[in-house]
Amino acid sequence: MIPAIGLLVGIVLGLVLHPSVPLWLQPYLPIAVIAALDAVFGGVRAVLDGIFVDKVFVVSFLSNVLVAAFIVFLGDQLGVGSQLSTGVVVVLGIRIFSNVAAIRRHLFKA
Repeated sequence: MIPAIGLLVGIVLGLVLHPSVPLWLQPYLPIAVIAALDAVFGGVRAVLDGIFVDKVFVVSFLSNVLVAAFIVFLGDQLGVGSQLSTGVVVVLGIRIFSNVAAIRRHLFKA
């Protein structure tokens, strides 16, 4: 319940405060958000499966964001940033949809 409340508070604060993103951070933000969503949906799935561990969730959340940002940074340094960003989005997108499908099966038995 705490992660859901934290997500809600973060969304409300973002809408109210309208934070600006520095120019150097803009290429990494969408990838970081997708990586964070992957961890959140994985955490929800773990809760429904009865195997949620808070330490695993925090480590997964942070490592997903850091590894995804590092891959985009590495791609920028090699001159292939958009291709690696696309790869990260595809891989994490597949994981997100897989977790959402498992959540749907658990909730609706379908």
